[in-house]
Amino acid sequence: VSFWDCGEYIASAYKLQVGHPPGAPFFMLLGRLFTIFASEASDAAKMVNSMSALASAFTILFLFWTITHLAKKIFSAENDKGNLLAVIGAGVVGALAFTFSDTFWFSAEEGEVYALSSLFTAFVFYAILKWENVADEKHANRWIILITFLMGISIGVHLLNLLAIPAIIFVYYFRKYKITRKGIFGAALLSVILLGTFNYIIIPGIVKVASGFELMFVNTLGLPFNTGNFIFILVLAALLAWGLHRTHKLKKVTLNTLLLGLTVVIIGYSSYTMLMIRSAANPPMDENDPETVFSLYHYLKREQYGQHPLITGPYYNAPITESEQPYTYVRKGDKYVKSYSLNPDYEYDEQFTTFFPRMYSRQSDHVQEYKKWANIEGRQVTVTNRRGEEETRNVPTFGENLKFFFKYQVGHMYLRYFMWNFAGRQNDIQGQGGPLNGNWLSGIKPLDEARLGNQDNLPEKYSNNKARNTYYMLPLILGLIGFFFHYKKHPKDFTVVLLLFLFTGLAIVVYLNQTPLQPRERDYAYAGSFYAFSIWIGLGVLGMYNFFKNKAPKVFSALLAILLTLVLVPANMAKENWDDHDRSNRYIAHDFAYNYLNSCAPNAILFTHGDNDTFPLWYAQEVEGIRTDVRVVNLSLLNTDWYINQMKRKAYESEPVPFSMEYSQYKQGTRDQVPMLNKVKNFVNVKQVVDFVASDNQQTQLSSYGDQKINYIPTKKFKLNVDSAKVVDRGIVKPENADKIVDKIRWQVNRDNLTKNELMMLDLLANFNWERPVYFVSPSDETNLGLSDYLQLEGFAYRLVPIKTEAEDRVDVGRVDSEIMYQNLMEEFKYGNMQDPDVYMDYTSRRTSNVIRIRNKFARLAHKLIDEGKNQKAIETLDRTMELTPHSQLPYGMWVLEILNEYYRADATEKANALAEEFAGYTKNELNYYFSLNQPFANAVSREQRMGLHIIQRLSQITKKYGQEELSKEYENYLNTKISSMRGTGGGFR
Repeated sequence: VSFWDCGEYIASAYKLQVGHPPGAPFFMLLGRLFTIFASEASDAAKMVNSMSALASAFTILFLFWTITHLAKKIFSAENDKGNLLAVIGAGVVGALAFTFSDTFWFSAEEGEVYALSSLFTAFVFYAILKWENVADEKHANRWIILITFLMGISIGVHLLNLLAIPAIIFVYYFRKYKITRKGIFGAALLSVILLGTFNYIIIPGIVKVASGFELMFVNTLGLPFNTGNFIFILVLAALLAWGLHRTHKLKKVTLNTLLLGLTVVIIGYSSYTMLMIRSAANPPMDENDPETVFSLYHYLKREQYGQHPLITGPYYNAPITESEQPYTYVRKGDKYVKSYSLNPDYEYDEQFTTFFPRMYSRQSDHVQEYKKWANIEGRQVTVTNRRGEEETRNVPTFGENLKFFFKYQVGHMYLRYFMWNFAGRQNDIQGQGGPLNGNWLSGIKPLDEARLGNQDNLPEKYSNNKARNTYYMLPLILGLIGFFFHYKKHPKDFTVVLLLFLFTGLAIVVYLNQTPLQPRERDYAYAGSFYAFSIWIGLGVLGMYNFFKNKAPKVFSALLAILLTLVLVPANMAKENWDDHDRSNRYIAHDFAYNYLNSCAPNAILFTHGDNDTFPLWYAQEVEGIRTDVRVVNLSLLNTDWYINQMKRKAYESEPVPFSMEYSQYKQGTRDQVPMLNKVKNFVNVKQVVDFVASDNQQTQLSSYGDQKINYIPTKKFKLNVDSAKVVDRGIVKPENADKIVDKIRWQVNRDNLTKNELMMLDLLANFNWERPVYFVSPSDETNLGLSDYLQLEGFAYRLVPIKTEAEDRVDVGRVDSEIMYQNLMEEFKYGNMQDPDVYMDYTSRRTSNVIRIRNKFARLAHKLIDEGKNQKAIETLDRTMELTPHSQLPYGMWVLEILNEYYRADATEKANALAEEFAGYTKNELNYYFSLNQPFANAVSREQRMGLHIIQRLSQITKKYGQEELSKEYENYLNTKISSMRGTGGGFR
């Protein structure tokens, strides 16, 4: 890593801080220094990874120092070469084991907060051990002050570092006090109190008090905005300064140390002010808009992620008895006015609440997963519903609640990750509990087959997955040797490491209270726990040395223990993990963001709907300046008032989004969800609908609970006027297609209500007047308000056009402009080297929506070209997609059937037959494996069986349709054989 490349990168990285807290001022200063010395601008993505790598390197260094420090307390290294070698070897093996562990290595590659968070955890743990060495010396408390300062800074990076507090408290207790049962209990209680103080008092409390000052000085005293903030800062600084001076004068050492620690925590924590300063500048990316202490408070509470109960709370089917909408304050004129915050507070029927609630999500797919993991039988409870009728509901028992906790939250979402890192990993495909994906795998065949079924003749997509890493449980065994050796030789230090292990592992499991079907694997959350276990891996070298030294000379024993463990543990982990952590030459996220933006005409509005298809676009625009004329509108964020405000401002070269509604009409708590009624049967102009729903006239509202009035939409049928001359003049429709333009776009929304983001889409349609092209990243009705019949595919995005093309299914919606799309897909777009066999296409890359659908995009283009009589161009298009998406990089799936069909339509029969045989071969291999499994594994892969049989059936149908009778008969015979075997074993095929 070139240090001088860091400057421009860090400057760019700070622009990218859209969703995460800022780093400490020290790192800001470092970034500025690097910028001064940088000779030229660098690739921002490389710089992000460079800083992650730098933080990771220091983390490993602190781990090495920590292990050697603990090892020296077990074996004196002075004047003893054997002991000295063993101590250093323990540090090397433990540090390298963590270096090459799956989770930490992944974190080290990410331009994220996790590597830096690991660094702070390692640093403070090392610092408390350094304090322990000099605790009786003068000025030893400086280490305590350093630790508190680091914790203050770390709050602005990630909260993981706070979980080192219990270990720190016990190091202090063991060093300063005589050990008693009462003392241990007191130290544990103090640990919990300090954790709660940081998490629930210091972090939100300071901002909460500041907001009280701000409200009083602005609203009551009529002073300018931020006056209360500055007064609070001055008062807080004065109180701390007075307290420090007073305790120093009175020689109250302990109290002075506590106050000084609190002071430096607040100084470190003050890095959050950068958020407010940055937000006040109104940059294009400004998530949550935390420019006031009120919005900062809600930002710190992470309200955008929803709420989850911790100590007491409801089960998933608990009836709501009461609800209350909390409020916050926003600026209006020269005062703050009340505005509702995101999440209502609910009260539930007490019959459905429990201590330690684990199954609380009301989302239907989560409920199904609760029932699957906990085998819920429940107990019957009778309640009165909102209609006044009695109904019986099945409430989980507390035992079933705990069953879900241990099986899913502990077993699946922690122990599985733990075993990934120290036993081995099955593959990189996200697992939801079945035997095929995402499990831990040791490489010890009898053990693996007992858990996962037959491991012989695995399909290629599983056996050749680069993340299939087997360590034969050797890191786990060495860690357990270190675990018991440490406990036997130095129980005090063992307790400290154990606390770090538990609080950064199981305690996080309890705190996160995760729901099923997480959008991605969450192993990074437990990196601190794996760090602690790596300490025991290092100390396991001492256990091996201790065994050998009684049978051979010490130096020889030390070298033998080091060499043996080094080869069998970190070296093997490095060998196994190298290929699936190598991101060389993979630019998929970057290039697909480029493709999204360049699918759009100039000055377009592009609707995205999630993080994965939005953040790369933000990066491309903000850092690399790619297509800054395109306004990216994230539909998920469009449910919030602060984001709508931002869309109404100019960004880069993009003019404001033409929304007509004022802030008071879309602020939080207002029109969050609007009912739709069929009072008007005819199609109604969108402009009239928006004017109606935006009106505060009570005649345009419905009575809700009590005397409350709510706005509504009186129709489900909409129409949008079309100026045919303008859409041609603006290039939205080509002149040769002018005869296809409809006078009005008419469509129906088959739902009972619209959410705020959908209402704002209506507002846009009512007011954009065909001045700017509008695009959607997805063809689904959920993301385009039911306008699927008026979309035109031009690349990766779908343009809204006033030409009706009725969709044949939910995927092949809209029309295709073959000229624009051919130029984009075949000439302009970049594909991130996805076809290169040396580039690792990991699961995250493969599951990206446009990677999944890229074959469909090319097939649709080929289909259109064939319809236009351009068979040769269609064949070139199909060849290109097969070149870009070989099975080895992107395993064949349903979209390949479309490619096959278009090859036949283009009269490329030989290529079609070859593809059919290749696809059938892969599918048969998979089916043969699935049918070889015994129960209960056979039931667990029934979905995969049905999918494989469906593919064979479709291959038979397509080949028969195009006169390939021999192939069709072969597939049909194979299909019948497999279906017969299912029936013969009682499996059935539905």
